[in-house]
Amino acid sequence: MISTKKNPFTFRLVDVGSNPGLELTNATDQTFKCVEILTVFLKDKESPGPSQVHIRFEAVENILPKAKSIVPHTTLINRKAVDSDLDQLGRLEVIAGEVSPYVLDISWQDVEGKTRFQRIPVGH
Repeated sequence: MISTKKNPFTFRLVDVGSNPGLELTNATDQTFKCVEILTVFLKDKESPGPSQVHIRFEAVENILPKAKSIVPHTTLINRKAVDSDLDQLGRLEVIAGEVSPYVLDISWQDVEGKTRFQRIPVGH
């Protein structure tokens, strides 16, 4: 994998109907293919130890230049998908002045077919 010095992606949390969603924006003039966000394992609020909650993101086939894409996700608790009322995506929201304990690890292929990646600190 090759790291890029520029940050081609930005993100924000949005409401998609009655569900939260992660909107990823391609801030460049290039089309990116095979865009993936690694699973985020959230710290347990009640007890230390192995994470019981994680958020899995689906891959996005491509994101056009200057375009936005809602990245589908699933929240899993104890390896089981949960309904929207137990969704944990909101824990990835960045709050000014607070430590960001998680990262979005994003990988994609550029126009030359090279795999690139970017890390974005997130959460509270």
